[in-house]
Amino acid sequence: MAAANHYELLQIAQDASPQELRQAFRRLSKRYHPDTTELPAGQAAEAFRQLQLAYFTLSDPERRRVYDHSLQPASPPVKPVRLAVPQPVPVRRALSGGEWFALLLLGLAVAFSLVLGVGLAWARGTELLREPSWWPGDEQTAQTLPFTAADVVPAAPSGAAVQPSAAGA
Repeated sequence: MAAANHYELLQIAQDASPQELRQAFRRLSKRYHPDTTELPAGQAAEAFRQLQLAYFTLSDPERRRVYDHSLQPASPPVKPVRLAVPQPVPVRRALSGGEWFALLLLGLAVAFSLVLGVGLAWARGTELLREPSWWPGDEQTAQTLPFTAADVVPAAPSGAAVQPSAAGA
């Protein structure tokens, strides 16, 4: 009387009604009850105990739902779907002859502008490098800033707790 599950033991379908369940239990209990069977007493008692357990489990709707859920094969873990984001393909091509010529003309124009600007400034006698008006001159950098003895704060003796100075003192 080895059955894979309670439904096979009671010989009913998984969607059987409570009335069909009760009829199957009564029919099989007459066959396997230790008092009415031709099976050996130990085997009949074990078969009847399994029959009672199956009926007890399937007769209660909540226990039946839990049992049905336990029969479901464990679904494999769902793999996360990776979206294939198209990556732009870098396109490096060689410069054409016209592009090289345009770059050459641009470089020549920059060089000509620099030579012309510096040459005209030199010809006019203008200083090529002039310090800005806000730049400190040589006479200011030689001076030292005046300070008084009140600006000097003595160091705290070692081991003394450091206290913040009073505001405005």
